Amino acid sequence: MKSENYILLVVNPIAGDSEKDTIIAAVESEAIKRNYSFQLYKTSGKADKKAINALIEKLKPTRVLVAGGDGTISMVADCVLKKDIILGIIPAGSANGMAANFELPQTLSQQIEIAFSDIALAIDILIINERICLHIADLGINAELIKNYENSGIRGKLGYFLQSIPTLINSEHPFYFSIETEEGIIEESGILLAIANANKFGTGATINPHGKINDGKFEVLIFKNLDFFEIVKTIQEKPEMSSDFVRVISTKAAKISCKTKIPFQIDGEFLEEITSVTAIVSKNKLKVAVPEKFCNLHTINANYEY
Repeated sequence: MKSENYILLVVNPIAGDSEKDTIIAAVESEAIKRNYSFQLYKTSGKADKKAINALIEKLKPTRVLVAGGDGTISMVADCVLKKDIILGIIPAGSANGMAANFELPQTLSQQIEIAFSDIALAIDILIINERICLHIADLGINAELIKNYENSGIRGKLGYFLQSIPTLINSEHPFYFSIETEEGIIEESGILLAIANANKFGTGATINPHGKINDGKFEVLIFKNLDFFEIVKTIQEKPEMSSDFVRVISTKAAKISCKTKIPFQIDGEFLEEITSVTAIVSKNKLKVAVPEKFCNLHTINANYEY
């Protein structure tokens, strides 16, 4: 079989609490059914990006599927970004923000059907401190929660839940931010500053209801306080949040500085404590296999392939 007929599946075996053997067998079966050659790569945490790039160069797959959480998806996306390859997502992590944003179904069979489909959306990619961001990056209590989760021994949603209360109690908020965009400089204090390319966190909370993932812009959102009533609103698909709770800045580029070092994460991966962030929309777009209804709602730069 010719190399252009390869499907590469990248699996993070320790992501979340789902059974990866079931995913691997189902994807391989679907690949064979569709007359693709199948190649599996399991991440190890050591030189994964280099190994995946080498496989892509060797096999030249038309599509790369990834089974893992947001961090694994982001890494694989970086490998295919400048190539004519569609990325298919099988959500299998503790945090599945991209899956929540693309409204991927819960059942594995439906997820695989979409991952193999020819309906693809060209989405924006952000470059934040020289790293790519597909979904949401943030500074403050959410990044602090991710840090505490990663340092704990309990994975899955239970691990996040067990770390949430201690994080809120011990966090040194409020934090003080200075945000520079083409509109000028804004100074604001808050518990969390999000740089949002998408709408939702992996929990399903809608923090950026009016943002579009393919409009050439992103939103900087400064959440000012822990207002329980406003937080509950994020359960809704299109919450109307008070300006006393969140300040929203839509932009193509931003420079953010902080008075003290603040925990920082991108796409569900804690990176470090920092005092400055630069964010810009990349010139390159990423093709992602998505449900048809989602593609229909995001017609800007949409790319249908049948």
